[in-house]
Amino acid sequence: MKELRTGNVIKGAVAGLVGGLVASFVMTKFQTLLTAIAEGDKKSKKKSGGEDEPATIKVAKEISESVFEHKLTKNEREPAGEAVHYAMGATSGLMYGVASEITPMATLGAGLPFGAAVWVIADDVVVPALGFSKPAAEYPLSTHAYALSSHLVYGLTTEVVRRTVRNLL
Repeated sequence: MKELRTGNVIKGAVAGLVGGLVASFVMTKFQTLLTAIAEGDKKSKKKSGGEDEPATIKVAKEISESVFEHKLTKNEREPAGEAVHYAMGATSGLMYGVASEITPMATLGAGLPFGAAVWVIADDVVVPALGFSKPAAEYPLSTHAYALSSHLVYGLTTEVVRRTVRNLL
């Protein structure tokens, strides 16, 4: 069995973090594309008034108020939500990069199982359990398909970038 060295874990963490950041960006672009396709050419389509605020914004508001004692302004909400999205993506990627050094089997499936796991754990378990979204069962199948496909793109991109960066280190 190959001896695991601390340097390998650190390199894996760095590669995973970079992979997670890039994958978060790609995931966002993929979601924008999916939304545009779903809406077709209806450029004037507006969000329904009853639509929930994204969980990332809810988390950002909670962190801002609980940790910094600052209530986010309307203009601060979207950038703060994006920061939460990228922090989550980077952290998940970092953990994946470490796992890939400890047990290379973690990378089987080109990151797709990783992306699916992030989707289930974060979207369907942790976020609802913390009260930042409704329970998973209350969302239509189309919402789950959208979220799963987005997270598969995230997982695949994380692995491709992680492997590329790791080979450079």
